[in-house]
Amino acid sequence: MRSLYRTLHPDDLRDALALTAAVGVVGASFGALAGAAGVPLVLMVALSVLVFAGASQFLVVAVVAAGGNVVAAVAAGLVMNARHVPFGLAIGGNVGDSWPARLLGAHLMVDESVAFSRSRGNGERARAAYWACGILLFVFWNVGALVGRVAGAAIPDPDAFGVDAAFPAALLAMLLPALGRADARRVGLAAAVVALVATPYLPPGVPVIVGLLGLVAAGRAPVEAPEGRTS
Repeated sequence: MRSLYRTLHPDDLRDALALTAAVGVVGASFGALAGAAGVPLVLMVALSVLVFAGASQFLVVAVVAAGGNVVAAVAAGLVMNARHVPFGLAIGGNVGDSWPARLLGAHLMVDESVAFSRSRGNGERARAAYWACGILLFVFWNVGALVGRVAGAAIPDPDAFGVDAAFPAALLAMLLPALGRADARRVGLAAAVVALVATPYLPPGVPVIVGLLGLVAAGRAPVEAPEGRTS
């Protein structure tokens, strides 16, 4: 942990705290909604600690509130978390080399920690940013969920506060610098078109996964000729 603290850039710590504070507010809305849906406190805590995937947790609560069974809720969560497969391929080098580090790092791998680290490139700074953001997200989310559960009666309609916009707004802010590259713009545009077209026909959350097809628009990076030669 001391090595992580020494490597972490001060600006990254500031940005991580700002992002995770916003996520804590969303966690509070999850706790309030889970309480309103009648989800037992033990199950809510288990979801936050063991699953730790905001979109999937909201989906499980929605399925339970709609009268669905546990099997349906788990299946929906697995489909939602399928996006973590390409996340792991993209972020593997920024997590660590040892198996314990990779196992723990995989648990902290959510949309925000992946985007936060990738926006810092590669190397030690990106790795420190990933771990700092992931740990802070885990703490703020779980604390926020408990606070929201306790104060749920005072927030009858969490959506009225617009906290659901915190995730996409934060992710967009972190990904904007990458849009300076032509391949990133092609992927983003193609993914957005695919997801929008699929939205009327697929369950919530699935169009985002289908949007991964936008990766086919990335193309190949140009191969530079060796120094001293021209092509």
